[in-house]
Order: sequence, then structure tokens, then C-alpha cells
Amino acid sequence: MTPTTRPKPDCLDFDAATRRVRLDPHDERFVQNPYEAYAFLHSVAPTFFWEEYGLWCFGGYDAVNRLLRDRRLGRERPGGYLSIAANGGREHLTHFDGIEANSMLELEPPVHTRLRTLVNRAFVSRQVERLRPRIEALANELIDGFEGKGTVDLLSAFAAPLPITVISEMLGVPVSMGPQLLEWSHRMVAMYMHGRTREVEERADAAARDFAAFLSGYVAERRRAPGDDLLSLLIAAHEGGQKLSEDELVASAILLLNAGHEATVHQAGNAIRTILLEGGDPRRFFATPDAAEATVEECLRYDAPLHMFTRYAYAETDVGDGVTMKAGDQIALLLGMANNDPKAFAEPRRFDPARPDQKNVSFGAGIHFCIGAPLARVELQVALKVLFDRLPGLALAETPRYADVYHFHGLEKLVASW
Repeated sequence: MTPTTRPKPDCLDFDAATRRVRLDPHDERFVQNPYEAYAFLHSVAPTFFWEEYGLWCFGGYDAVNRLLRDRRLGRERPGGYLSIAANGGREHLTHFDGIEANSMLELEPPVHTRLRTLVNRAFVSRQVERLRPRIEALANELIDGFEGKGTVDLLSAFAAPLPITVISEMLGVPVSMGPQLLEWSHRMVAMYMHGRTREVEERADAAARDFAAFLSGYVAERRRAPGDDLLSLLIAAHEGGQKLSEDELVASAILLLNAGHEATVHQAGNAIRTILLEGGDPRRFFATPDAAEATVEECLRYDAPLHMFTRYAYAETDVGDGVTMKAGDQIALLLGMANNDPKAFAEPRRFDPARPDQKNVSFGAGIHFCIGAPLARVELQVALKVLFDRLPGLALAETPRYADVYHFHGLEKLVASW
């Protein structure tokens, strides 16, 4: 072992000659600590072929940041999203595929540009900043509901209800539907996880069907009686004379509801765990607005909620590090690994909000940079400060365990006491 090579985890097999890696994403050791494997791979091959996914993976910070912006690559399936359905075998995914085919996350310009332009106006920083008082009030309301108990699962009692309430209020759908929206969302995002089963696919399709039917009803209601909510704005919005079609409107609303809470819940849980494990008074990390902002950025880097994002090549493409993709090939960009690249960050596994090399790719980059990033940042800054100000004696009551949900990265539960 050379001085720079990190120890190889038992869960990982590596062939140096071919840069091929065998690493079961469901292996318990990897689920609980992917950073051990990432550290080894950074030391021997930050670009590698992951056998279980059948993909070339890039984990170096500079490579991931560059490829996220590379317009030779994109999210849209070559030939269009529905082209995969034409080959048969996906008849049980008709509703799910119909939503994905109209989702801006799965599209490229010019359609992506039109959809994102229409939706983006609600998520720019100046609009999101106006939500700070509401987010603060909501965080306090949630804590009021469990403060007297002395112990609680912060994921279900705090981290989950806050962002789904905020995005529901923004869109203008009933907050009382929150639990049902979460259930639909969980069933749909399970489609992105490794090794999904036919049962998972059927549950996701049923969720897509029911979610779309629910939102179509609300769209019809808003057409009759517009409000000042985002759904009404999207119905009325136009850019160059082009409005959202019914399918695009429903798909955009589903994307905003799903993306508006899923990653934020994981990140809130991961951040609370990280801060509590640091020990001492957690309020020190949120003493000023600048400190809160820096703390949230370091939480995003240190333990990100999304670890893999994929891209297709649209022609034969040299993507660097000796890897050439054919048209239609897919690569994986490992966001969680890039955020812990020792070439980009000094002592990457040290939690340090004051680090001078603060940057992360947790929200992506380029034209698919997360449209909800400003909202997520404000939610985390405000909610975490309120939590630790209200409960400065907060401590972990159980050792938190990460859920087996790669390429997402979040906890099963977060039981704390005070």
C-alpha cells in the first residue's frame, strides 16, 4: 500500500488494471458509511466502472463539476423518454412514464428551457426570502407539538412535515394532504433505487396515476377560481406565448412536490445527526445569519442527501480520464463522493463550517441545477436554528442508522431527547 492509498473496505473489490469495482450498494457497511469506500476510490481510481450499475462513475470533484455542465451530455433519454416504452415490457409503468416524459428533470432544451423559465420565477432567492417568517413560525409550531414529550423521532415529527407543508402551501394544495403526498412521493422515488422489483414498479405506477388524478382535479378547480398560489400562476403563466400543457402542468407540480421535500428531509436529518455528534452547544453553529448559512453549506457538503446523478451521451464523447462514451451510453456522477474529494477539500471528513474551500455539488450544476436550492437552503437555515434555539439540550437517544435507499442517502429515523 502506497502512503496515499487508503485502506480498502471489505465490502469492495477493485481491479486496478481495468478500474472495475464490485460494490453492492445494499451492503450494510456501505449503507452506513459510503465515505469509507469513497476515500479508498479517491486514492486509487476516482473514475471507475461500477459493476452493479454497469456504468462508468466519476467521483472527483473537478470531473463531476465539469460533467454536470457538459452540454454534450444530458438527462433526456436519446430518442425521448417514451422511446423505452415502445420496446415493450413497460406496460405496467404507463402512468409513471407519462409523468416522467413531461418532467423538466428528464428533458433538454428547448422544452426544458421553456418549462424551467415558467416555473423558476417562484423559486428565485428574492421570492424565497419572503418565506422565512412562515418557515420560522411553522418550525416553532412543530416543536410546540412535541416539546413536552421529552423524546421524539425528529424525522417524522420535524424534518418531514416542514418542507411538505411549505411546498403544499406554495402550490396551493391542501396541507392536510401532506401524509398522502409523502406516501405517493416515496413510492415514485423508489423507482430510482438500485435493484427495484416488479412490485416496486407497480406501486410507483399506481402512485403516479393517483397523484396525477388528484392534481388534475386541483388544476381544474384553479382554472375556475384562480388564487395567488403557484399552481394558479403556472396555469396563467406564459413565455413567448407558450403555456404549460395539462400534462406538463401536472408533471411540473408532481416534480415540485416530490423534489420540494424528499431531499430536504434527508438533508435535515443528516444535518441534525452531524451537528449533534459534534457535541457542545449546537447553537454556536447558528449564532449569526452568516454562521447559519456556512453551517448549512458544510452540512450539504459533508453528508449530502443525493449521491448519484446520471447523464446520457448524445454522440460519441470523450468524457475524460480515459473514458469514451458511445451515443446513448449513460454515466454516473457521484455527488457525495465529489463533495469529499481530498484534492478539493482539506480533511474532507472533518466537519468545519468555517473551511475556506467551501463548495459542494449537492444541488448539481449547469442547466439542471436544482430549481429548489434557494428554498431548501432557507428551510434548513431557519428550521435548524429554531430547533437548536428551542432545544439546546437536544441529544441522540439512539444511534441513527441510514436507510438502504442508495442513491439517496438519509436516515431511517432520528430519535432524540432533551
